[in-house]
Amino acid sequence: MKNVMKFLKNKSGATAIEYGLIAALIAVAVIGGVTQLGTNANTTFGTVASSMTATAP
Repeated sequence: MKNVMKFLKNKSGATAIEYGLIAALIAVAVIGGVTQLGTNANTTFGTVASSMTATAP
């Protein structure tokens, strides 16, 4: 019975789950940011390439 009560009072598992959820949320935010940055960079380089092609002799 003593071991069961000790197990029920243990909070380390909940803390590990919370840290895992925080890490997953940060990963989703980073992936979203990098995707948006890549899209913007692609558009910018495409615009520059078009400008250079249009003005080339």
